[in-house]
Amino acid sequence: MTIREQIEVIELGTLCEEACTSKHTGFRRDPEPKCPIRTDFQRDRDRILHCNSFRRLKHKTQVFLDPVGDHYRTRLTHTLEVAQIARTIARALRLNEDLTEAISLGHDLGHTPFGHAGEAALNEISSCGFKHYLQSVRVVDYIERDGRGLNLTYEVKNGIAAHTDKVALTKEGYIVRLADRIAYINHDIDDAIRAGILTEEMLPQSSISVLGRSKSERITTMITSIVENGVENIRLDPVVLKAQDELHEFMFDNVYRSSVAKGEEQKAKQVVQKLFQYYCKNPDKMPPLYVGIMERFSKERAVCDYISGMSDSYAIAQYKSLFIPNRWC
Repeated sequence: MTIREQIEVIELGTLCEEACTSKHTGFRRDPEPKCPIRTDFQRDRDRILHCNSFRRLKHKTQVFLDPVGDHYRTRLTHTLEVAQIARTIARALRLNEDLTEAISLGHDLGHTPFGHAGEAALNEISSCGFKHYLQSVRVVDYIERDGRGLNLTYEVKNGIAAHTDKVALTKEGYIVRLADRIAYINHDIDDAIRAGILTEEMLPQSSISVLGRSKSERITTMITSIVENGVENIRLDPVVLKAQDELHEFMFDNVYRSSVAKGEEQKAKQVVQKLFQYYCKNPDKMPPLYVGIMERFSKERAVCDYISGMSDSYAIAQYKSLFIPNRWC
């Protein structure tokens, strides 16, 4: 047997019955030969990790637009924290870690520059609408590799598409959805404290008394709650869920909607919407890849694809180049 076949046998003998094993899954849009070493889900993880869209996440906003300081989260560090949390849960429940990690690493590939402000801007101005989780699937299907796509397995793409508000086909996909919220609530608290928006004393005592005072304690409490509920019903227990929801609402009221975190949001939305209008009027100014996408789908869809793939700094540079006069020397 090949190494891949040995791994597939090991999975069948060690993973739980509800796990998505590699041997009996892995449908790809375009059939291709199996790798002798890696399972299909390992290959998907590697393809995501090495793609251009993944690298650009390091220059995309998580919560704070263009923060001064090296330690604030970006969309990339958020993604890595989601993957770590999701893999911990998957291992404890004897689910497929490789599938879980692949979904985690790919779940935000379609996110816009300027975080949810950029997403809202495109959704408001484009007649075809815009959701980052669906855009992440477009990235791996139609944009990466010069339009050829990564040819990922159906299970990975399903988990990416379902990570926000839908039920995934696999248990692994549902774990990523829970891990995403666990990650961003806790690291956003950390960043908000660093930014001086919050202090630890401001956190709601009703939540902290259940979840823990430190980031590590809260994450551990949430992960433990999921694991103790078992693989048949993957969820937080009601007490922990209520505490998490209260903390989530507190973050919306005091951070996500705060003047400090969102002070530049309207400017960011203006950048995105002005770029959208410009490229809709001048689609020939987009790179050839997106001109080809326009011919395959529609002009607005191609413009959304182009802008959503931009990093924060690249979008600002494009805006300056197109709309700000150059200085005379």
